[in-house]
Amino acid sequence: ITNDEYFKSFPKGYYFPSDEELIIHYLKNKIWGKPLPPNRIFVVDLYGYNPEVLTALYKLLSHRETEWYFLSSRRRKYPNGQRPDRNAGNGYWKPTGTDKVIK
Repeated sequence: ITNDEYFKSFPKGYYFPSDEELIIHYLKNKIWGKPLPPNRIFVVDLYGYNPEVLTALYKLLSHRETEWYFLSSRRRKYPNGQRPDRNAGNGYWKPTGTDKVIK
């Protein structure tokens, strides 16, 4: 069974994991090089792509998903500064919410 078939088998309303579940079952395992559970989180250098290109490369499961989830390292605009560099492809990423610190 492929990952897409696995995720299509979930009932409607299946939720994205909570912060705690994401940290315990995904991020910790990723950092420690352990096997990851089946997931739809894509590891991508967001700064190299415009959103249109990403949406063409990573298709949503029809009638199941309405959002994309990507894991990407954050770049800084200046080496010793705190401002993020949002340049991407031939444009830039616009922030739409506030950052959330997860410890």
